[in-house]
Amino acid sequence: MGSILLDTGALVALLDISEKNHERCVSFFETFRGKIMTTEPVLTETLYLLGSSVKAQKTCIEFILKGGATLLPQSPESLSRAIMLMQKYKDIPMDFADATLVVLAEETGIDEVFTLDIRGFSAYRIHGRKAFKVWPE
Repeated sequence: MGSILLDTGALVALLDISEKNHERCVSFFETFRGKIMTTEPVLTETLYLLGSSVKAQKTCIEFILKGGATLLPQSPESLSRAIMLMQKYKDIPMDFADATLVVLAEETGIDEVFTLDIRGFSAYRIHGRKAFKVWPE
């Protein structure tokens, strides 16, 4: 494994010890030896789900600042592509954060994702064709 995309659910589980998948996600994170990338919408969604606790939100931001994951911004082109994907996968449904990860996969060629959203990422396709490899198994 070289690089992997980080989704909201896995990031919340990494940071919140009360989350039922915490140990599973921490175990995967501790053994992963590649580059982890995510998007600003994933960070925003994670901060929202962690709640209004400044301590929890600070921990999340520090995770990014200390290199836990590389945060990549959206371009106008990636925003346009995200909307197209959200329309395509509206029956799942695909939220904005997931759409930005699929766009990032298309832009970088990364086809592995660290997520708890098995349903979504089992259905989403990179460039409409390639399936994601979902972690943790």
